[in-house]
Amino acid sequence: MANAKLVAVVATLVILLEVSTCAVARHHGKPDPCSSEDDGSMLGTLHKHKKPGHCPSPGGGVGGTPGIMTVNGFQKGEDGGGPSECDGKYHSDKTLIVALSTRWYAGGRRCHKPIRITSKQNGRTVVARVVDECDSNHGCKDNIVDTSQAVWDALGLDSNIGEVPVTWSDA
Repeated sequence: MANAKLVAVVATLVILLEVSTCAVARHHGKPDPCSSEDDGSMLGTLHKHKKPGHCPSPGGGVGGTPGIMTVNGFQKGEDGGGPSECDGKYHSDKTLIVALSTRWYAGGRRCHKPIRITSKQNGRTVVARVVDECDSNHGCKDNIVDTSQAVWDALGLDSNIGEVPVTWSDA
């Protein structure tokens, strides 16, 4: 009887291992079925997941790097400080722009590049351009996606909340 139980446990573990291996292979081998091919081609592209029941739920946070989104003022005289690190200029809060924490800013390697930001609250996604660093050596936490008001508006979020969980990835 003990041998039968042992065989059943081993068989279950083998099946679970096979299923997880297949899931990883599918995840890495095929494009995300919840996003379209052109999502990263236009700055500001916004979409809701297209296949309900198949795509991750809004709170699921599947895909991308988890972070905390905050609101920042990128215009002269606002709380964002000086001009942006990428180009030494101030930017309109009506544009889809972002400052990333020091480690994600990567010494400027992400300057002027688009990133895809997804709200864990409602599943909406927007593409914004990196223009600045949120300096983790001077008060910014190391998991911050500091965005303009336009990003909050595009995601349908109230910036008065202050902080919301998001995921982000290079677009």
